[in-house]
Amino acid sequence: MVKLNKIYTRTGDSGTTGLVDGSRLPKHAPRMQAVGDVDEANSAIGIAVVAMGETIEATWLTMIQNDLFDLGADLATPIPDGADEPWALRIIASQVQRLEDQIDAMNADLAPLDSFILPGGSPAAAAVHLARAITRRAERSATAAATDVALNRQALAYLNRLSDLLFVLARRLNGNGEADVKWVPGASR
Repeated sequence: MVKLNKIYTRTGDSGTTGLVDGSRLPKHAPRMQAVGDVDEANSAIGIAVVAMGETIEATWLTMIQNDLFDLGADLATPIPDGADEPWALRIIASQVQRLEDQIDAMNADLAPLDSFILPGGSPAAAAVHLARAITRRAERSATAAATDVALNRQALAYLNRLSDLLFVLARRLNGNGEADVKWVPGASR
């Protein structure tokens, strides 16, 4: 378990931050951008959880928030020379599969889309849409970082599935799509 006795360390005052293996890199490095965007997505999901109240969906998202801490640790742990360390905390295929299973189960009750939908509807769905958009940014940051450093492919897949799950969940929260706000192309011309 993690134990934090002191919140500030002053080690980052020079503009660098530490990775799990003890190495340091600039706070603006692509890897750290991805870690920060995952943290922001996690925070946005926290807002969605509060907006949902005590529901099964909020319980799912709380589990996902824990996964996102794992994912942040994964991104912050270098893969030396393409060979992973046995102690490294990594996102694994079963975590990605769990998201796919949840997507499939929720999507079974939804009518097919006949238009793009606007982020909105209920307050909970709007919060989930915001979390989805931030998750997409985290995915873009992670794939950009992966062009420079080796990253766990399951971590990238997890972010991709998570944004899909959040889209389907927002529709579920909008009365299984009944309260979705549909895009009307050129409506305000």
